[in-house]
Amino acid sequence: MFTGLILHNGTIASLDRHADGARLRLRVPPEFDLQRGESVAVNGVCLTMLPDADGVIADVSHETLARTTLGSLAEGTVVNLERALAIGDRLGGHLVQGHVDCAGRLTAIDGGIYRWSFPPEYAELVVPKGSIAVDGVSLTIVDPDASSFGAALIPETLRRTNIGATRIGDAVNLEFDMIAKHLRALVAPYIRK
Repeated sequence: MFTGLILHNGTIASLDRHADGARLRLRVPPEFDLQRGESVAVNGVCLTMLPDADGVIADVSHETLARTTLGSLAEGTVVNLERALAIGDRLGGHLVQGHVDCAGRLTAIDGGIYRWSFPPEYAELVVPKGSIAVDGVSLTIVDPDASSFGAALIPETLRRTNIGATRIGDAVNLEFDMIAKHLRALVAPYIRK
């Protein structure tokens, strides 16, 4: 479980594909000291990390490569890193599982409002003032429509995360609000279409 508050960034050193998926190597700051097997969200994707002499490594399944943007990121790409939430930590963002639902694309930047597209089958999960994780960053939804949403980004978020370097057309990982997903699943049998 994560909060979507990014305190560290890493850099992709390599992504080596093999028969079972891929092995991701990241360069991380020295203060990002991990225990073997610790869960870390990398651009919002929950991965099991193993310390390595030059940083950390994680094995990535084919499912993760297909559902997220991790397989398309080049060497040298800066990624958002978040360690798993510990009992007693502050929950300053929202509950984020690190289970990416789909990829979206940055479609516009208008002042401090960034706008992303998403597949239409997720439209009922995108509500004004609702929560969403974009590349693992907890954001508040503004001005949603059937296939896109905005979020007002402050300078601190742009400085601390990789969103400030995102360009129009870039793909991002999207995780919709966990509570909204569970509610949708619970009420779906009772709603006639």
